[in-house]
Amino acid sequence: MPQTQTAFSGAKVKSHPPHGSRLLDCLLPRTDTTLTHLQYLIRLFSKVLIAFAISLTTYSLAKSPNILLIVSEDNGQELGCYGEPYVKTPVLDQLASEGVLFKNAYVAQAGCSQSRAAFLTGLYPHQNGQIGLATWKFRMYREDTPNIVRSLKNAGYRTGIIGKLHVNPESAFPFDFEAIGKSNFARNDLPAYAREAKLFMEAGDEPFFLSVNHPDAHRPFTPQVEGIPEELLTSKDVKPLAYFGIDNPQLRQQTADYYNCMNRLDTYIGDLLLRLEETGKADNTIVIYIGDHGADMLRGKRTSYEGGTRVPFIVKWPKTSKEGLVSTELVSLIDIFPTILDATGSRPVPNLPGRSLVPLLKGKAPEWRQYLFTEFHIHSAHNFYPQRTIQDRRYKLIRNLMPGLVNPGYTFTNNRFFDDLIKTIDDAEEPIRSAYLNMERPPAFELYDLETDPYEFNNLASKPEHAQTQSRLQQELQSWREQTKDPMLNHQNVLRLKAEVDACMVDGQPDKSKLTLTYPDYFFEH
Repeated sequence: MPQTQTAFSGAKVKSHPPHGSRLLDCLLPRTDTTLTHLQYLIRLFSKVLIAFAISLTTYSLAKSPNILLIVSEDNGQELGCYGEPYVKTPVLDQLASEGVLFKNAYVAQAGCSQSRAAFLTGLYPHQNGQIGLATWKFRMYREDTPNIVRSLKNAGYRTGIIGKLHVNPESAFPFDFEAIGKSNFARNDLPAYAREAKLFMEAGDEPFFLSVNHPDAHRPFTPQVEGIPEELLTSKDVKPLAYFGIDNPQLRQQTADYYNCMNRLDTYIGDLLLRLEETGKADNTIVIYIGDHGADMLRGKRTSYEGGTRVPFIVKWPKTSKEGLVSTELVSLIDIFPTILDATGSRPVPNLPGRSLVPLLKGKAPEWRQYLFTEFHIHSAHNFYPQRTIQDRRYKLIRNLMPGLVNPGYTFTNNRFFDDLIKTIDDAEEPIRSAYLNMERPPAFELYDLETDPYEFNNLASKPEHAQTQSRLQQELQSWREQTKDPMLNHQNVLRLKAEVDACMVDGQPDKSKLTLTYPDYFFEH
């Protein structure tokens, strides 16, 4: 019987079936000829299935939303859309009007590396290990910790980062594309962020995840760069941030310079969003804007107060998020990872402490968290002072893990940036003066009523009328620490890490070259 050669792996097939035979007869392996026919059909069918699967995957990926995550340095909710009267942020205000603004959004820890590692992994710093700055040798416990980048790469996404990562080890985040890898606090070529972003967004048809990290408003506060902003604010135009509780000319000028940075930030985010529009991909891109923690000012960055932990958080998901919605639920930046997994249909990561915000983005009202948690450990070796914090919709409790000892972060901030501040504090009225004294030598507990005292000046801890509230929050905080396996439940770990930090001190100042950190080896050894 004649045979023909095919393009499928050289298989041989019959040109015609035997006279009067049925298809089943052709599939039965009775002879070498019918066996090769069967092999051909199996391979043909396999290729059809593979092609069909590829087409389904391609279609699915084409429908998967892109993710543009915009992160700005060292700024709280000092934006027009959050009610700040001195800052002009029309771009971010517009973004909020087209999406969802989270009014009560918090970082896991008010430090750069710590906050970034937390929202990238969806874990609190005490869970992932990045408890201090990467530039001071602090690091995650494990390189293989699940994170946004790995999950989305596995789901077929192209991944990119513009600006700094600032988490150790960098190998844990295998981005496909990287640009402007340094902090760039000198603000060199700020338009490059948008240019590089457009190149990446247009580089392929696969869905993308792109993290763009702007240097504003990190210190040094640079009022104007290449003529932006056009109109500069001065000390005569502003009042100091409300959570300072004090006022002097220098505080006003630093506030004005910080606001100028915020105004410039808005301009360059506008450039970035314009480039996204030019790619034609804006309608299928989820835009997320966050600050990595509060301003580097008094009672802000490097603290557990609202000025440090409360941040802007805006999400626009075209055709999905509810336009102009202001959510008052307690949300954390650790919610970003489970939200992205949910929105992209990616495989869930088990045991993440955060929650998907997708229902809130759609304007639905699910039963939400009653309590929100933040923490502090250390920033650089200058200011080790661990804290744990819990808050509900009204009250906030800070647990200081080394009560009665001087908090080195107090002097670090006050002496580093501000002249004659001590006199201003000494001249302040109560309870503001006592609030600063509490910062210098904190008690075991600080309890604040955020409804009547939003800037945390009046410590209610140990007052009989608030005993029930304090007891409830203490119990919930303890439960959370146990559930998340907080290594500092063992006070010996606190003391051991303190000893490692103290050992690098030379004439009262830390020497990075002498800092040896072994906490990843012993935090969970038992």
